[in-house]
Amino acid sequence: MTAPRASARLAAGLLVVLTRLVTGVRAHGPGVAELAAAGVRQRVYFANHTSHLDALVIWSTLPPAARVRTRPVAAQDYWDRPGLRRWVAVDVLNALCIPRGAQAARDALHRLDAALGAGDSLILFPEGTRGDGDALATLKPGLHRIAERHPGVDLVPVHLENLSRILPKGEVLPVPLIGRALFGVAIRLEPGEGREAFLGRARDCLLALRAQCAGGARQAGAAPCP
Repeated sequence: MTAPRASARLAAGLLVVLTRLVTGVRAHGPGVAELAAAGVRQRVYFANHTSHLDALVIWSTLPPAARVRTRPVAAQDYWDRPGLRRWVAVDVLNALCIPRGAQAARDALHRLDAALGAGDSLILFPEGTRGDGDALATLKPGLHRIAERHPGVDLVPVHLENLSRILPKGEVLPVPLIGRALFGVAIRLEPGEGREAFLGRARDCLLALRAQCAGGARQAGAAPCP
């Protein structure tokens, strides 16, 4: 093993520990039982997007066997820049950097297809941009494209809660609060299901996990899921 690769693996282990300490996040939800098989099954984890911590939190909650084959999908113009940011994204997390914008959509989809064709699992955010943590935007059609072209890949909804408060947009240092990651049951494109119907169903899965998060907190006698 080369020294750079060894340092990246060490950094990956430290990132997992640090992320769990800072956010307190552990995997919850109806899809947790399926995570044990995540190391042998190819998956696309799709989630709401509110913070730069999102991909790291999902990646850190996966079992080790799944983590080594799962690549966060990241914006190339932000993460693939010389320096520490690129080293963490590309060398440590093995992120799949894709271009943004309508003109680059075909290239981005080609890179996604290539990664899935190679057997990688992915973490992506089909809203396309970070939200405010309160509303869930309409999902972009790329998720349907993946479901259509890769019918054997499980699509796993993940709801992330409170990460926009732990690391607000524009901030560098995290706030010591508790976050949550709820994994749903995997879905696939159903026979005859159109694009809008599928995207609506995928979005409903995320909303259902969000409602479950809030409802579970109330049943436990606490405030809604923080």
